[in-house]
Amino acid sequence: MSNETSTIVVMGEREEIFPQEPAERQRVRPGRLALVTITLLTFAFLYVPIAILVVFSFNDARTGAVWQGFTLDWYARLFRNERLLDAALRSLIIATVSTAGSVVIGTMTALAMERFRFRSKTFWDGLLYMPVIVPEIVAGVSLLLFFATAGIERGFFTLVVSHIAFSMPFVYLTVRARLADFDLSIEEAAKDLGADEWVTFRRITLPLLMPGIVSGALLAFTLSVDDFIISFFVTGKGWDTLPIYIWSALKRGVTPEVNAVSAMLLLFSATLVVGSLILQRRRSY
Repeated sequence: MSNETSTIVVMGEREEIFPQEPAERQRVRPGRLALVTITLLTFAFLYVPIAILVVFSFNDARTGAVWQGFTLDWYARLFRNERLLDAALRSLIIATVSTAGSVVIGTMTALAMERFRFRSKTFWDGLLYMPVIVPEIVAGVSLLLFFATAGIERGFFTLVVSHIAFSMPFVYLTVRARLADFDLSIEEAAKDLGADEWVTFRRITLPLLMPGIVSGALLAFTLSVDDFIISFFVTGKGWDTLPIYIWSALKRGVTPEVNAVSAMLLLFSATLVVGSLILQRRRSY
């Protein structure tokens, strides 16, 4: 069968008739079907439990296993629960302070590792990757022993330092990846036009690095708010974070109130991601 395009004339207008695809091309290939199926199952595995959690946060039952009707009472209870609000406020304060420290230290470290050449650079670069791959239980125990040996009382300071220690490498990695594609000729052009190092950094380098810095800050903030294991080891009296409060509540059983707290955390994280995407899009125009 010929695959050439045939031409006919209808009412004085010329039209082309394209041949149909062979039957073997119209069939869905098994490999493609398998990939689509695996992709859908993966997304279902990731997001169906989250969807169930959100739905059952509106459950009228006192236990989270049986649906008995729609209600907003559990969300109303959240804003009347002083212990929960205090834990959430402590988590936000710790996350904000530790994120600021992680961004400053991580960005400066990435600039130093990318711009300077020195001996044992590969060794030091590997050390910066270690907090990413070290199990959190190991990091928590080691930080606890360090603070105990140094005689530092556990509380706000130990939480902030610990959160900077495990979140700073994520800022470093994102900024370092941004620096890998950085065009140094732009900085050289600014210096040729009379800009000093500070002006060049503030007007050229920092804006170009901002997408990587924002991504790293989001990672650091999310990791800090979400962290339980390390916080459990280094927290002190009166500084229980939100994950520690949720863990204490879970010991009494899964209730719609716990689901409501988790749903609020999910909404907060999604708002951060959407806000960063909007900010980066505006900067690109």
